[in-house]
Amino acid sequence: MPRSMWKGAISFGLVHIPVDMYPAVDSKGLDLTMLDRRDFSPVGFKRYNKGNGKEVSWDDIVKGYEYTSGEYVVLSDEDLHRANPEATQTIDIVAFVDAEDVSLLYFEQPYYLAPGKGGDKVYALLRETLRKAGKIGIARVVIRVKQHLAALVCVGDTIVMNTLRYADEIRDAGDLKIPAKNDRKVAVTDKELKMAMALVQGMAEDWDPGQYHDTYREDVLALIEKKVKAHQTKTITMPEKGEPKRETGKVIDLVSLLQASLGKKPGKASADDDDDDEPPPKKRRPASEDDEDAEEAPPPRRKTAAHGSDRVAASGAAPKRKTASKAAAKPPAKKAAAKSTAAPARRRKAA
Repeated sequence: MPRSMWKGAISFGLVHIPVDMYPAVDSKGLDLTMLDRRDFSPVGFKRYNKGNGKEVSWDDIVKGYEYTSGEYVVLSDEDLHRANPEATQTIDIVAFVDAEDVSLLYFEQPYYLAPGKGGDKVYALLRETLRKAGKIGIARVVIRVKQHLAALVCVGDTIVMNTLRYADEIRDAGDLKIPAKNDRKVAVTDKELKMAMALVQGMAEDWDPGQYHDTYREDVLALIEKKVKAHQTKTITMPEKGEPKRETGKVIDLVSLLQASLGKKPGKASADDDDDDEPPPKKRRPASEDDEDAEEAPPPRRKTAAHGSDRVAASGAAPKRKTASKAAAKPPAKKAAAKSTAAPARRRKAA
């Protein structure tokens, strides 16, 4: 049986119910120890006297309130108890309210309340009254050195005291950019709402808290076990270069996302929208036109070729046209030599 962390009583009106308080949660986390990366030795913290730098044991530590700079009033546990004995020993119910009126934002930390010696009868009476009335009790309680606002809720056969946050501890959400209901930019259509409702109904199931667990913690523990088996206990894993980062883009087509979530294919409209985003293909000219242009394009003129063509034009003979492929086949030096030898023959023929 766990050890109670607080003993006192629930009080409302003239009713006095002795109870013991037990923590209702057991936080599971990764108990990681800070190490010096140079030799992997644990890094410790010392409680030391700031005046002389010497370490101080727990037995020599007392609590004090600094009422002015450098001056303290020492407060022992007995002093804190004598300040208001009733507040430190009583869960004082001040009102009963409807459970749905208390926002979940206010709930902070749950505790189990079990009946103390001789308190079974009145404990059961309060439990059944809360259950039948559909109310929760709003109470004040001092835990350690802080007074808490609390809610007493009937959960099964147990009365649970859940500490509440004070109103001034809740931050105002007015500074956040929250879309308003009448904002046309985020107006929800009937089709979108209907598909979202269908998705919610398809995922609806009975609440079973046992099926949910900390999968991330399990994955890290599995990685630790893997490193132990591979004898990589002192290997520091560095981040890989070019690790893909999850993109957080804007939602373009909400309907297609809802359809995909429901196991349907995106609509034709969304596919057409995707096609519109692609640039139109460039128009290519027919291959025949390109070939004709390549053949009709005159070859680059050279000085030797220019003189020969002028002389041929003077004699009235039409020069033979060479295709681009034949002209490219002959090297430029051979082409110039052929034209230079043909020039004297044309002169003799013209004479």
